[in-house]
Formats: sequence, structure tokens, C-alpha cells
Amino acid sequence: MESQKYLLLLILLLAAGLTTQAQQPKSAAEEAENLRLQLIDVQTQQESLRARAAELDEAIKPENIQRSLAGVGSTRPEELREARRKQLQIERDAVAAQLRILDTSRSRLEAAILDADARAYHESAGLAPEASGMLSVQSLWGKRWLLSGGVGGFVVAFAAGLFVRRRLRNRLKS
Repeated sequence: MESQKYLLLLILLLAAGLTTQAQQPKSAAEEAENLRLQLIDVQTQQESLRARAAELDEAIKPENIQRSLAGVGSTRPEELREARRKQLQIERDAVAAQLRILDTSRSRLEAAILDADARAYHESAGLAPEASGMLSVQSLWGKRWLLSGGVGGFVVAFAAGLFVRRRLRNRLKS
């Protein structure tokens, strides 16, 4: 249930990133600033997910699973412990997948920032877009690459969410 909350949060943030990326900034300097803000958001998300991954790593230890189920009475405590371990493992895998998506987004944002900074430099130097034709092509490619990565990340996150949800539902049924 909690992994679904993280997954939903990630999906919403990726969708917000796509909306932001689809808007056309007025200048390369403004675009670079917008990309830097997006990078800060991604870094914040990475930090919170890393903290959650550390919590899950601690919770999945056998002694901590034992403690978490200490007050639960059952005729089959081994099965309860195994179900809890599997649930934590699924959530840990989902968090790891989200971190991989954010790492990719971070790399693409950093590349887009470098590109926007270069274009901003050329704009401030008074170079016409025709004079830096290759730069314009790289800029367009960078935007498409960043946008397709966001869409791909969204699709992967959505698929991971469905997978986790199905696995949790199957665990609860059995």
C-alpha cells in the first residue's frame, strides 16, 4: 500500500515534469534556470527514496521482521514472517526501480542544462541561431531526448506500479 503511494507520487512528479518541459521558455537562460529547478526536484526525490530504501533495508532484516510481528498471534508464524519479508522485498525493488528512473532523469537534466547554458552563452555573445546551427540541432535533440525519457520513465513507473499492486493483491489473497 505504501509503495503505491510512492509510485503515485513519482508518476505525478514525472507528469508535472513533462508539462514543464513542454512549455517554451523565452530564452536559453530561463530554460537553464527551469532545468536547474527540475534537477533540484529530482535530487530531493532521490534523497527521500534513498532514505526509504535504507529504512526498507533495515526492516527486511530477520530480527526486525520478527520484532514487527511479535504482537501478532498465529499458528504459522514462519508464513507470516515470509509474507512480510516478501512484501518488504517487493517494496524495496519498487524503490530501487524508481531510483534508477530518477538517475536517468537526472543525467538527462544535467545534459540539458549544459546545452541550455551553451545556448545562453551564445545568445549573450550575440551570435545568431544560424551561426550556431549545430547547437540548435543539439538543443532540439536534447529536448526530444529529455521528453522521451520522461515519457519512458512514466510508462516504466506505471508498469512497475501495476506489477507491485498485482503482487500485493495476490499476497493478500493467499
